Amino acid sequence: MLSAFFCGHHEEVTAISSELLINEAITEKEIRLIGSHGEQIGIMTPQEALAKAQEEDLDLVLIAPNAKPPVAKIIDYSKYRYEMIRKEKEAKKKQRVIEIKEVRLSPNIEDNDLNTKSSAARKFLEKGNKVKVTLRFRGREMSHMAQTKHVLDDFAETLSDIAVIDKPSKLEGRSIVMILSKKGN
Repeated sequence: MLSAFFCGHHEEVTAISSELLINEAITEKEIRLIGSHGEQIGIMTPQEALAKAQEEDLDLVLIAPNAKPPVAKIIDYSKYRYEMIRKEKEAKKKQRVIEIKEVRLSPNIEDNDLNTKSSAARKFLEKGNKVKVTLRFRGREMSHMAQTKHVLDDFAETLSDIAVIDKPSKLEGRSIVMILSKKGN
C-alpha cells in the first residue's frame, strides 16, 4: 500500500503525482467509487472509500476529479503510475518529428550545382523531412526576379518523382521560397 510506503506523508505523494490525488489527499465531500476489478460500488465519502481500499491493501486514487461527483478507483498506485509512464514512453516512440531542411539556391546557379543541391534535397526527402528551397537575390539580381523563377521550377521538376510541392513559390523579402514534401505524406 502506498501510504505505508511513504509512512503517512501524503505531501510526498501529491508531489509525485502532480494531478492525481491519493488516499488522505482526497478532500471531496462525496465520490463515486470504482472497485479494484472495475465494478461500480457507488457514491460515498472519501473516508468510507479509503477504508474499503485499505481492506484490500490497495490505494484510493482520484482518477476523474472534474466529474460530478468525482470518480475514485481502488488500485495499486505504484503499478498504475508505472503503467502510465510506460504508455507515455510508447506514445513518444511512435511520434515522428518532421524537420524542415533548407536548400539555398542563387539565380545564376549552374546545372552541376543544381544537380548537387537536388541530390542533397532528395536525401532529406527520403528521410521523411520537408525541404525548404530558397532562391536568394542580392543587389541587382532583385530586378531580374521574374526571369529567374524558372530555377525553382527546374529544381521541383528534377525531384518530381519523389516530391510534391507543399507550398508553391512565394516572395519573402529578398528571396523566393518553396516547400517540398515527400509523395504520399
